[in-house]
Amino acid sequence: MKSLTPAQRQYLKGLAHSRQPVVMIGNQGLTAAVLKEVDLALSAHELIKIKAATDEPDTRRAWMEEICATSNAAPVQQIGKVLVVYRPAAKPVIALPD
Repeated sequence: MKSLTPAQRQYLKGLAHSRQPVVMIGNQGLTAAVLKEVDLALSAHELIKIKAATDEPDTRRAWMEEICATSNAAPVQQIGKVLVVYRPAAKPVIALPD
C-alpha cells in the first residue's frame, strides 16, 4: 500500500471518528486469528478501527506496523488504544482526495 498524503490521512480520520472498533486485540496479543479478522474487516469496510488491550504504547505501535505490513494496509492514526487502518477494496467505496 502506498503511503497516504496528509490530506488523505486527515479525510480518513474524519470518516473514522464516528465508527466503532470492529476488531479487538485481546490478552493473547496479535495472533494469526486476529490478523485474519483484520483482513476480513478491511475487505468489508476499507477503513476500520482496532481496539488493543495493552497499556504498552511500544507494543501498540509494533502491532500497528505488523498489521499494516501483513494486510497491505496504510496506517491512518493511533489514539490511545485505538488503531485506525485503511486498505482500498477492489472497487473502492471511499474516494480519497488527491
